Amino acid sequence: MKFRRASLITKIVILAIILYAGISLVSLKVQISDARVKRDELQSEVDSVLQTNTELQYAINHSTDPETIEDIARNKLGLVKPGEKIFYDVSN
Repeated sequence: MKFRRASLITKIVILAIILYAGISLVSLKVQISDARVKRDELQSEVDSVLQTNTELQYAINHSTDPETIEDIARNKLGLVKPGEKIFYDVSN
C-alpha cells in the first residue's frame, strides 16, 4: 500500500516538474523572440549610424576640394561668381 502512495506522489511531483519546465521553455522562447527583434532594431540603427559616419568622413576628406567649396558657396550660402546672373522662377 505504501508503494502505491509513493508512486502517486512521485507521479504528481514529476507532473509538476514537467509543467514547470514547459512553462519555463515557453517563457524563454518569448524572451528569445523579443531579444531577436531588439537585436534587429539595434543592427538597423548601427547600419544607419555607420552610413552617416561614412558620409561625414567623405565630407571631411573632400572639404578642401574646390568643387565642394563651390557647391557649398552656391547652394548653402547663395553666392555667385562675378558676372553670373541668377533668375528666380516666381510662377509657383
